[in-house]
Amino acid sequence: MGAGAAAAAAARVSAVSDAAAARMIDIAYAVAGAALPRDHRRELATAIERVWPGWADIEGAGVHRLNVSAGGGPLALLSNRTRLMLRLPRERVAQAAALEGSELQLGPCTLRVGAPQPRELRPYGTLYAHLVAADDADEAVFLQAVAAELSALGVSGRPICGRRQLVEAGELQGYSLMLDGLSPAGALRVLEAGVGRHRRWGCGIFVPHKSAVAVGV
Repeated sequence: MGAGAAAAAAARVSAVSDAAAARMIDIAYAVAGAALPRDHRRELATAIERVWPGWADIEGAGVHRLNVSAGGGPLALLSNRTRLMLRLPRERVAQAAALEGSELQLGPCTLRVGAPQPRELRPYGTLYAHLVAADDADEAVFLQAVAAELSALGVSGRPICGRRQLVEAGELQGYSLMLDGLSPAGALRVLEAGVGRHRRWGCGIFVPHKSAVAVGV
């Protein structure tokens, strides 16, 4: 193994070691079903709460955005790779088994939930959230609010704002957001705390991204 490869391997081991200390953890479930309503955030949160009473009261708990087909129409198609993924405090992992084997009803569609698989958080230097909820439609106001939250977390990095989105029939607005140039400790704090509101609607939950260069910024 060359010096460069050894350094890369050491960095990966270090990242896993850092992740093992994370207060939060992701739980992924394979799911079966043909489709979901395109606007399903509220219904998904409600369906999870029906099966797992008290889930909505777990501090910091949230659900990742489901990867579904793009395009128009009221329904979005699922793929074999679609996963239901929750972000939970580590001490709640055992309770996550409550969803295994359940059927979540979302409008006319049924989502059948498989076994839970834990996934450690990875504190990479670039993180991305598909939607961060915004109280104001003005992008500058949104970025000011983001900067204030990052400052409160003691995190420095470069926020890169994406397109404005309206979901849930216009009841919820926000922006996609990339955070670049994060330290491992700062990235871990963002992964654990998130940014903005509405975690149970899939907002403000960050995942690793290759780099800001990959999206041409």
